[in-house]
Amino acid sequence: MRNTHDISQDLSTPTAPDGFLLGHLAEETRRRALTERAPLATTTGADPDLLAALRDAVDELGPTLLEASHDLSAHPEVSFEEHRSAAALADVVEAHDIEVVREAHGLPTALRAEVGDPSGPTIAVMSEYDALPGIGHGCGHNVIATAGLGAFLALAAVRDRLPGRVVWLGTPAEEGGGGKEIMAAHGALDGVEAALMVHPFTYDIADPLFLGRRQLRATFTGVTSHASAQPFMGRNALDAVNLMYTGVGLHRQQMPATDRVHGVVTAGGDRPNVIPEHAEMLFYLRSEHPESLAVLSDRIADIARGAALMTGCGVELSWDESPPYLPVRGNAALAAAWSTRYGERGRRVLSPDVVPRMFAGSTDFGNVSYRVPGVHAMVKITDEDLSLHTREFADAAVGEEADRVVLDSAWAMAAVSADWLSDPALRQAAVDDFEAAGGAVDVPSYFGQETAR
Repeated sequence: MRNTHDISQDLSTPTAPDGFLLGHLAEETRRRALTERAPLATTTGADPDLLAALRDAVDELGPTLLEASHDLSAHPEVSFEEHRSAAALADVVEAHDIEVVREAHGLPTALRAEVGDPSGPTIAVMSEYDALPGIGHGCGHNVIATAGLGAFLALAAVRDRLPGRVVWLGTPAEEGGGGKEIMAAHGALDGVEAALMVHPFTYDIADPLFLGRRQLRATFTGVTSHASAQPFMGRNALDAVNLMYTGVGLHRQQMPATDRVHGVVTAGGDRPNVIPEHAEMLFYLRSEHPESLAVLSDRIADIARGAALMTGCGVELSWDESPPYLPVRGNAALAAAWSTRYGERGRRVLSPDVVPRMFAGSTDFGNVSYRVPGVHAMVKITDEDLSLHTREFADAAVGEEADRVVLDSAWAMAAVSADWLSDPALRQAAVDDFEAAGGAVDVPSYFGQETAR
């Protein structure tokens, strides 16, 4: 048995997390993956000759796409500051004689281009390209950006044969900034009937779980006083922060398994001998459904107000400094189309129930998926059990497997787009599934606040 209380150990470094649970979950996932896979399409899709032309186009684009992916990785830029990245992607599109709208839809680093027949159905392909502070492309957005770019350029190569329109959207600031929501509020999805994108991961999943996410900043105001001579004359704002943090921790016992609350102290006083009159916390709240996210929001707000009451402090609650993210709403018809086409590249797409549901983050594509039918597929770029938002994942995002994924994903998104434009049965099945899930939602006002930037 391990001795976990060895007082001779070096206490200057953190204890390494035990890898048992991650390994156990990974092994369970591997076992289930042997027998379960995602449903495949039952609709006809695009003409085989058109699909073959798209395959040839992706093959021809391969060197350009991989060069772009590695270039983005080598020059990471954080949310709303992706000026070089946006310009580099736009330059590639313009080199193929396609007009690009820069500074599109209300954001200086957003992009838009389109090809095809605007009188027909319209589908959007999306590219993200923001990185993480200090980590670079630890979420693999270089893969996302160039796979979407490749799909669009492949479709552009056969634009005269497309029975509809393809819109390419370069979407900044997914990492906490809500770029897609800001763009949508400025008309990016007007006339768009479906949307596609991919995201790198350690498994191939067409219909993964993504949680909705809100931000809450709790600012407590107390009364300053000498902490030793006259502490009774003060009201300690840091005590209120302490009680709120504790209250949130205690509330976790009553939270559903897929709810998440995590926060940091952003202000807590300046000197120990002065009772802090100002203290502040920033929380992220996540939940599987928009309705349960609203319930969680009310509960955490009550905890903040209770902490203020217990300490005699005032409190101000500021919600969603960046737009809130709704959960990703899956679409069975589009997910099946994705699983079919990605499978044609030798990939085995897993059922969403194969991967543990606790492996869930959030994305602003959720807001897109409550406006139009969409797919936000996860694509496997490594066999290692790497965590997203790490330097190790950033390295994997320019590895050999990630390079293959860029091309396979570009082909599959191009093929699904062609299927959507060509096959009325697929479009109707996707719309039926979308309407059965509740139809379009007024996303900006869902939590009682309009989108702003």
